This record gives sequence, C-alpha cells and structure tokens, in this order.
Amino acid sequence: MSTIKKYSNMPELDSSQFSRRDFLRLCSLGLVGLFLQPVKSLRDFVPEQMGRVAGMKATVYDHPSFEGNQVKVYWRDMILPITEVTVGDMEPIHNRIWYRIGEGGFVHSGGIQPVQTRLNQPDFSIPFGGALVEVTVPYTDVHWGPGKNNQFAYRFYYETTHWASTIVQDNQGNPWYKILEDKWDLTYYAQANHLRVIPRDELSPLSPDVLAAEKRLEVRLRDQLMIAYEKGRPVFMARVASGAEFSNGRFLTPVGRYKTFHKRPSRHMAAGDLASNGYDLPGVPWICYINEKGVAFHGTYWHNDYGRPRSHGCINLTPTAAKWLYRWTLPSVPPNETRVYENFGTTVDVVE
Repeated sequence: MSTIKKYSNMPELDSSQFSRRDFLRLCSLGLVGLFLQPVKSLRDFVPEQMGRVAGMKATVYDHPSFEGNQVKVYWRDMILPITEVTVGDMEPIHNRIWYRIGEGGFVHSGGIQPVQTRLNQPDFSIPFGGALVEVTVPYTDVHWGPGKNNQFAYRFYYETTHWASTIVQDNQGNPWYKILEDKWDLTYYAQANHLRVIPRDELSPLSPDVLAAEKRLEVRLRDQLMIAYEKGRPVFMARVASGAEFSNGRFLTPVGRYKTFHKRPSRHMAAGDLASNGYDLPGVPWICYINEKGVAFHGTYWHNDYGRPRSHGCINLTPTAAKWLYRWTLPSVPPNETRVYENFGTTVDVVE
C-alpha cells in the first residue's frame, strides 16, 4: 500500500486555507513543481500517480540522496509508480524533492514528469476550425495516418497541447484526431481517447475585472521565481527555470521590461542539432512571448527541475503554472483561435 510521508512543521494543505505564506514555504523546500500539478493536498497524491522518466535515465538510490547507494537505473519514457514524496538532504539546494518508486528506492524529482492515465470519450463534435486538445496519458505515439499501421511521426507527452481539426476513424473503426502541425504545416493522427478537448471555460481570462495597467509580472533570475501582481499585491508565484549556458553558447534570459504581446496555446518548438543541445518539442503548452526573438513563458514537460537556469532563454514553468499565466495575462486568446499578436500586453520585468 502506498504511503505519504508526513512533513514536520509544514502547514496542512487544505485548499480552502492555502495561503501565500504556505506557498512561500513550499518554494523554500522546492515543492512548488509538485503542488502545481492537479492535486489539492498531500492526501490527494493517490496510488495511481505515476512518473515518466523525462531525461535520458533516472537512477534509483537506496535513500533520498545522491550520496546514497545506486540500486537501479530506469531509462527515458519508462513509467514508474510514485508511492511517496519526501525531502532529501541539502543537495541539490534548489530542488530537494525525491520520489519513492514502489519499494525499489528513491529518484530525484527533477528528471521525473508526474503523470497520470486518464482515458477520454472521443468528441465527435469538433467545431469548424478545430479545437484545442490535451494529452491525458503519459505519452501517445502519433502517426502520419489514422491507425497504428501507419508510419510513426512523433511522441506526444502528458499535458502537451495540440490543435485537432477533426475526428476520423481508422480501418478498424477506432477514432483518431487529426492534429494540425503548427511549425511545418503538417498533419498527424492521434488516438482520440488519449486526448481531451479542453472546454471553453478552462480558457476564459482570469481577473478580467482588473485593469491592464494594474497587472504586472516579475521574474527574479537570482531566485528563479516568477511573481504576478495585481494592484501591487502578489497574487501568484511559481518557481521557474530560466536561460542557461550550454556547450554551444550562452542562452541567458535577457533582463529588462517587456510585454506579453504574442500568445499561443500550443507551439511546436524546434531549433538546432539534436546531438548538440538542439531541441524538437511538439505541443509545448501555454506560451506567452515577451520579445521578438522568441523568449517566452511556457509549460515544460521535458524536466521537472525548477529553481535553477536550464533553458535556451525561455522561462520554463510547470504546465499548470503556465496555463494560469496564459489565462491571466493580456491579450486574451479566444478559444477558437490558435494565437494572438498585438501591440500591447501585460508588463513583465525580468530582473537579476
């Protein structure tokens, strides 16, 4: 039976009483990435919670520390049972959260994407122009045509978003969504029960009654923290992973004042040589661009390691935090639109 470790001197995480002070305490412990997943409290971290190995591999230790004995290695995209969440020793200081994997030991949370498996009833009423869909299984393989006998195209991961234009059936009568590729103008096909159509009320603006001039975002690079303000008061906070230096160059997030002028609910991001720190990431969710060079806030599924720089210049957030930001910032994207591009937006201050 799964167990949940009790944290000493931590607040009860009753969602009706969760305060900014509680959030700050979670920030200090590196727990924000976990609690921005769709759970209400530690008690809701139920046995069906799983983890996908997001990096090349995940090493299991006999206790939650990189100084522990290595007992096993899991490889990319293996799905593991998360049966306990605990705080490890002082290293790494930015993220001390570890997951127990069944009875086999502990893995550091930074390389594990929390996932679930939620199958869906196919939606045969996709409106004209399409609908935004979200992957609700650890991953699903998409093909160049409807049906698994067609050539493999990409792997779509949990909480990625995509634009479905219609629903079709394969030669066995199974429903597949036709997915519009937004970078190279291609089309893929994904199993319909692996994705859910996102309802319009999940895309409605947040705090629409607050004037545009009274909303502001601040990104503190030294603290790796994003804070949203309304009328000068903080209303939302999340840990981030900003731009870093790699072997092929410096990709630091630029300091300055910006606007969230360009927004998309989904984007296929790709650049460079995959063998040399390049990337090819379909379905990156909830993007808010802040400059013409492509620096943006967005959801992240290829790591779960917030609190230190590790991006190619963008500001990585959990998908849940990125979705909140996407809905809260201006301009708003209509549910039936794939993007919005304006000459205004919510003010963003990126500071050291």
